[in-house]
Amino acid sequence: MTESPATPPQEQAERATLSRDLADFLIEFSIALNKHAMYPSGHPSLQPAADRVIFRIEPLLANRGSLSLGVARDQLVIEGVATDPKNPVLADLAARLHRHHLGALAFRRGVETEELREVLRLLATDADRTGAALGMGPPEQLTAWPHLQMFPLHYDRLDLIEEERPEGEESDEARTRAAQLWVGLARAALAAVALDESDESLDSDPDSVAKAIVEHERTAAYDQVIVGYMLQIAEELRSAKGREAVELKKRMQKLVKGLDSGTLESLVDMGGDRPQRRQFMLNASEGMAADAMIDLLTAAANTEQKQMSHSLLRMFQKLAQHAESGRGKRKLEAESTLRDQMAAMIQGWSLSDPNPDGYAEALQRMTSAESVYAVSPEQRYRPEAERVFKMAVETDAMGEQVKRAVDELTEQGKLKWVLDTLHAEGAPQVTDGVWQHAATAENVGRVATTEPIDEELLDLMLPKVGLSAAEPMLDALAQVDSGHDRQLLINRIVRLGSEVGPLAMERIEDSRPHVVRNMLTIIGHLPEAPAGFNPADYMRNADSLVRSEAIRLVLHDPAGRERAICVALADPDERIVRMGLAGAQEACPDSAVSLVTSRATEAKDTGLRATAVRVLGSTRHPLALRTLLTLAEPRRKFLFWSKLPPKTPEYLAALTALVRHAAAPSAQRALAAALKSRDLEIVRAAADTATETPATEPPATETPVSGTSEEVQ
Repeated sequence: MTESPATPPQEQAERATLSRDLADFLIEFSIALNKHAMYPSGHPSLQPAADRVIFRIEPLLANRGSLSLGVARDQLVIEGVATDPKNPVLADLAARLHRHHLGALAFRRGVETEELREVLRLLATDADRTGAALGMGPPEQLTAWPHLQMFPLHYDRLDLIEEERPEGEESDEARTRAAQLWVGLARAALAAVALDESDESLDSDPDSVAKAIVEHERTAAYDQVIVGYMLQIAEELRSAKGREAVELKKRMQKLVKGLDSGTLESLVDMGGDRPQRRQFMLNASEGMAADAMIDLLTAAANTEQKQMSHSLLRMFQKLAQHAESGRGKRKLEAESTLRDQMAAMIQGWSLSDPNPDGYAEALQRMTSAESVYAVSPEQRYRPEAERVFKMAVETDAMGEQVKRAVDELTEQGKLKWVLDTLHAEGAPQVTDGVWQHAATAENVGRVATTEPIDEELLDLMLPKVGLSAAEPMLDALAQVDSGHDRQLLINRIVRLGSEVGPLAMERIEDSRPHVVRNMLTIIGHLPEAPAGFNPADYMRNADSLVRSEAIRLVLHDPAGRERAICVALADPDERIVRMGLAGAQEACPDSAVSLVTSRATEAKDTGLRATAVRVLGSTRHPLALRTLLTLAEPRRKFLFWSKLPPKTPEYLAALTALVRHAAAPSAQRALAAALKSRDLEIVRAAADTATETPATEPPATETPVSGTSEEVQ
C-alpha cells in the first residue's frame, strides 16, 4: 500500500469540533432549558427563549431534514462529534437530560415553538428531586409531538457487577473513568432492548452489547451515542494503564468481534467525518487489542473505499497472533511493529486507482458538462480569514466575504485583533460595516463567557451594543466563578442604566443564592430601582450572602435603617452582626440597644464584644450606661479593698465609652479607679475625661497591690 500525505493536525482539530451553527443551537437550547427551570409558566422570558432555539435550529433542519442529539453522562454527541465535557454549559445540559434517563433527542423539520416549549417544561423538572425521570415514564409521553421525539435509556434491566479490587490497589480517577466508559457504552447499546420479565439473558457482557447493537434499528440518534463512547474509549485506551485499562481492552476486543461487517462499517464511518475517523483509528491502533484493530482497520478501509492488499492483511494477522500469544521479546516486537505499521497506513491511505486524486478530479471535470469553476458554497470562500480581512481594510471595501471572515476570526478568538486593526488602519467603510456586523449581543455573550474576560474588548463593544448586551452578560454572570470577573461584569451591567432593573428583577427569584445576591448588588447600584423592588424582603433569606447584601441596601435607606440594624444584630452570622454594629455606631436607635448589649456581654469573639461596647458609648440610653458600668466598675474584694476587672479589649473599650457618660457619678468612680492603675494602657483608656490626672503618668497615691491582680482602695 502506498502512502499519501497525512492530514495536517490543524485540519483534524478544526473538522473534529462542532460547527458554529451546532454549537450556537446547543447553547441556546441550554439557556432556554435553564430559564424554564427558573421561571414559572407564563413568564415573559420563556417565549423569547424558545423562539431563539427555533431560530437556531430552522437553518440546520433546512439542510438535514432531521437532527439527532445523543446524550452521555457529561457530553452530547451531535453529528458524530462529542462535546467537550469541560464546557460547563453543555456539560450541564447533558447532565439534565441524563438525569431524565434519556438516550437521545430527535428534531425534525417543521418543529414549532409550542412543541418545543412543552418539551422544555417537561425537561425543566428536576428528575433527582421529583423522582420522575421522563425516560422511566410511559413511552407515549416521549412521542407526543410530530416533530420532536425523546428516546429513553433504561437502566433497570442492566446487570453490572463491580469486581473486587485487589488489596493495596488504589482507586484513582483513571480506573474509575475506564469503568464508567464501559458502563456508559453498555447502557447506550442496551437502551432500546425490550425483554419479558422472565428473560434474564440481558447482561453487560460484550457479546450481549454487540448483539444489541447489531439487532438495533439503525437510527442517527442511537449511532451517535455509540460512536461518542467509542471515541472516548479509544482516547482512554491510548494512554490508560493498569488493570481497569486491560479489562476495558478485553471487553472492546470481544465487542468488535461480535459486530458484523456492516454494523462495524456504519459505526466507523463516524457520520462521514474523515479526520475524526482517522483520529479514532490512530487512537485505537495505540490502545486496542491487535485482532480487534485489524477488524476496525478493514472496516475503515471499506468506508474510505480503499483496497487493502490481501498479503498485507495476512501479514497483519500473523503479527497479531504473535502479539496475542507470543512470549517475551517476540511478543513485544510483534505488537510494536504491528501498531507502527497500522498507524503509518492510517496516516497515508493508499490510492484507490493509480492516478492521483487531483488528476482524476481534473479528468472528470473535463469530460463533464458542468463548469470547471463550479464549487460548493462551503468552498467558495476558502481563502484565509485574516488575508480576506486585511485585503478588505486595504481597499476599504465591505461585503459578504468580509463578514464571513470576521465571523471566522471571532470564533477563533481574534475579534480584538480585528478591532485593533480597524483602529490602526482607519478604513471608514469597513470599520462601520464590521461594527454593524460584529457588535451584537451574541458576541458580547461570547466575550463575557471566555475566561479570563477581555475587559478592554468588552468596553469597546458595550457602547455599540447598548442595552441588548445586558441579557447575555446577566446569563454569563450566573456562571462566573472568579470574584474579579464577577465584579467586572456587575460594573458593566450597572453602566447600562436603570433599564437593566426589570431584567435583574426577572432573575432575582432564582433558586441559586449567588444569582440572587448578584441581582441585589446590581439593583442597589442603579440610579433608580425598578418598580416593586424591596430589599427588605431578602433580609431573612436562608443564605448569609443574600442577607448581607439585602441588609447593606436597607441600611442606606433612612426609612428602613432602624429595622435593618435590628435584623443584622440578631443574625447568626458574625459578618452581618458587624455590619449592624457599624450602622449602629453612626446613630444607634433605642430599639437596638438591648441587642447591642447582648452582643457586648455574650458574643464569643473578643473583637466583636469590644465593637459592641464602643457602640454603647455612642448612645446615652440608661441600659447602655448600666452595661458599661458592669464591665468597667472595680470588683469589691473585702471591706474597703476593690479590684479592677481584667485588662481585656472590652474593658478598655468600656473605659473609653464611659467618657461620654462622665457626668454620672457612677461613671466618674469607675474612671477614677482606673486612673489609679499602674498599667499605662488602662490609664490612657480612662484619661480622656475632664479630670486633672495626666494620661501618661501613674497616680500620685497608689495603694500597694499584691500578686498579679490590680487592687485599689
